[in-house]
Amino acid sequence: MLSKIKKTIICRDIKSFTIDKSRNLTYTPKKGDVAVFEVLELGKHRTIQSESKRIMTIVEGDIIMAAFANRYATEQFEGYVPNEPTELLDILGAGGAIGILKSKHANFKHIPATQVRLVGYAVDEKGEIINTIHRETPAIPFNGYVPNNAKVILSIGSSMDSGKTTTAAFLARGLKAADKIVAFIKLTGTCYTKDMDLVFDCGADKTVDFTNAGFPSTYMCDKQELLNLYQTLLHQLEPTKPEYIVMEIADGLLQRETEFLLRDKAFMATINNIIFSCGDSLAVFFGIDFLSKLGFTPGALSGVFTMSPLLIEEVKDRTKIPVLTIDELMTGESIDCFIKEYAN
Repeated sequence: MLSKIKKTIICRDIKSFTIDKSRNLTYTPKKGDVAVFEVLELGKHRTIQSESKRIMTIVEGDIIMAAFANRYATEQFEGYVPNEPTELLDILGAGGAIGILKSKHANFKHIPATQVRLVGYAVDEKGEIINTIHRETPAIPFNGYVPNNAKVILSIGSSMDSGKTTTAAFLARGLKAADKIVAFIKLTGTCYTKDMDLVFDCGADKTVDFTNAGFPSTYMCDKQELLNLYQTLLHQLEPTKPEYIVMEIADGLLQRETEFLLRDKAFMATINNIIFSCGDSLAVFFGIDFLSKLGFTPGALSGVFTMSPLLIEEVKDRTKIPVLTIDELMTGESIDCFIKEYAN
């Protein structure tokens, strides 16, 4: 059976393990704990991202390896690691996030989560349950050191799917067009490498995300854990000697971890500038007001609203903050918006 296990991307570093079925009804899992599951009933997720990044089809009866995780996705699923021993679970994310579904977007009202059954926990040679978090990459306590004194540009958005990943990707391309060494960090989210891969394909010299430290998800992490994760990922960029680091934080300004970080003075002291993405013009002005109360003004505005010339004009009529479309982001001229740092 071991040769037929379909391993998800979050479990890519797990090479040696055995399956322990004895704790299924007695052990309460923690985030990052690895187990094998049988696919019982297909729902939203009919594919998973494999350890090679290939999108792999799953069918009922398949055995997959994945990790327990929480998920926050306003346009998709909300789910949590169970708080008691549980054998029937849901696939929360295609990268290998498993938990219990709590809520979902109305678009999936008639589409259930893909249900799985716990077969057993993956254990090491000592019989200890394998946990992905900081398994291969030790945590580095946060100290605020940025490699090569790189300028960090924070890509944030008003909500999920506001365009912040696309903004980050094409900003990275623009910085490369200006002959800069560029790295990218996706600090928070749920495991799936699509965003990181997009930024790399747009020209970034090095890309990392929270899965590089073994996190299947960052939802419900405490602030110190997030800060240590940030420092750990910064350390991984050191050999690249970046001049610019574009960093994305998932979801919107009001999301738990995003707001934690935006309100943390030590974290924001490492940020040189902000690019803020929005889906519509009204969100732009809520975001500007929200950030200004924290003492920050974005260097530029971008996102889904820039697909509409009418929305662009609405925004330009009411703020002097530059508005950048995708085409403008990738020209290399966009770098001028980020030379002047905001006042901390």
